[in-house]
Amino acid sequence: MLNISITEFADRVSEIMPAIMKEFLRSQSGDFHKVKITLPQLAIMGVLERVKDANMTDLASAMNVTTSAMTGVVDRLVRDGYVARTRDSEDRRIVHIKLTAKGLKTIRAEIESRKRVTIKMFGMISQEEREKYLEILEHIKSHIKD
Repeated sequence: MLNISITEFADRVSEIMPAIMKEFLRSQSGDFHKVKITLPQLAIMGVLERVKDANMTDLASAMNVTTSAMTGVVDRLVRDGYVARTRDSEDRRIVHIKLTAKGLKTIRAEIESRKRVTIKMFGMISQEEREKYLEILEHIKSHIKD
């Protein structure tokens, strides 16, 4: 077991994580660039895949951006046919955002691509190491405010 300070740990993680992320993105790049959508657009589609229906305020909150910033991103997703806007039947000021069939197909393909890359990368380590890594990530996540 290494006996390093938190500062040394931060330095090592700062060196290692970019290499891992670069490989993750490189392995995924063939699939991702085919659909020509940005990472923020993909993140929004991921939120919509999980929640099925959201309004602009929900999406802005999930992405930690302003509603006006979210409007521009959603405009492009609507233009390209990935999401659709509908007005609330009770309050026309509320606009609901949902994935279209094209958007759902795209985000599900992206999720599968991520899964394949993750399996490839983490297939290099033992099941015990994967379980420990997941335990650590879940522990860190439990301390992060949503």
